[in-house]
Amino acid sequence: MTPRGQETSARLLDAALAVHAELGHEGLTVQAVLDRSGVSLGSLYHHFGSATGLAAALYDRCMAELLEAVVTDLRRARTARTGVRAVVAAYLRFTREHPDAARYVHASSYAAFLPQHAARSAAAKAPRIEELYGWFAGHVAAGRIVDLPLVVLEGLVIGPPAELSRRWLAGAPGIDLAAAERTVPDLVWQGIRGPVD
Repeated sequence: MTPRGQETSARLLDAALAVHAELGHEGLTVQAVLDRSGVSLGSLYHHFGSATGLAAALYDRCMAELLEAVVTDLRRARTARTGVRAVVAAYLRFTREHPDAARYVHASSYAAFLPQHAARSAAAKAPRIEELYGWFAGHVAAGRIVDLPLVVLEGLVIGPPAELSRRWLAGAPGIDLAAAERTVPDLVWQGIRGPVD
């Protein structure tokens, strides 16, 4: 893609995220994105193929940003405990610092557009998920993390911060993500620590 094409794609994605933040999924229409971005309908279809293609590409971008935040912190971890804590804290921090992107990820999880773009989305996530799974596998093999299927471990580690984030994004009372960032990571670690420390 040319630099100009990349700039146009980014403008469309930025506009789509802004529209979603302001108007939600129902308000995320092609016309609203075009009005916000100043890009032509032809350019939108050229870069994304369809309105659902744009929605899926925005999901991929937001998810990539979230996963990159998680694995960046994980790479700095020196122990199983600090790695698990880093993953949980990074998820919560990303949600606090990038609520529009986090909201789009959570709101899109069951959206109608995802199944038709599932293969592309899975491929986009694969490098970061493989890095996360590889890290878990090494610590499972060493006995530092409980021996469970990797997809189950992912759910046990990502599930708590994801659910807290979802509720916080929905405006549920009583959820302080900054406070959760200080306490939840150790609680998650206690749930999956293995017999070897």
